[in-house]
Amino acid sequence: MGAFAIDDILARHSRQEQSLIEILHDIQLRFRHLPQETLAQVAGHCAVPLSRVYSVATFYTAFSFTKKGDTVCRICMGTACHVKGAQLIREEAEKLLGIGPGQTTGDGKHSLEVVNCVGACAMAPVVIVNEAYHGKFKPVELKKLLGRGE
Repeated sequence: MGAFAIDDILARHSRQEQSLIEILHDIQLRFRHLPQETLAQVAGHCAVPLSRVYSVATFYTAFSFTKKGDTVCRICMGTACHVKGAQLIREEAEKLLGIGPGQTTGDGKHSLEVVNCVGACAMAPVVIVNEAYHGKFKPVELKKLLGRGE
């Protein structure tokens, strides 16, 4: 088996185009990105052109061709979050991690992303770490949340 063997993922999904998003999601969960080497296998499994797989993978911002860190910190920059201090959270995260949005730390432990509205405006400002939402967030909480001291 190669480094990007995905046979077990494909075996769990039907051989139809409707399975494409779920398959890509499962691949991303396993590898923390969509390895280029897997996309042709997905196209063959779903009986769609490779261009269709790329079309779906590039349309949805949740998918990435770049490997993410073990911990992905997303800072919502939607209007409600922005008004309630999301920019300060972003600046603190950049300082704390030593990276900018769209980057991953050299040790591969953390990735930082800024996203548009995540639909949790009542909790603004919102920080999402992996899949956990943290509302009414304050910049001083970042060190603890990201395991960077305190």
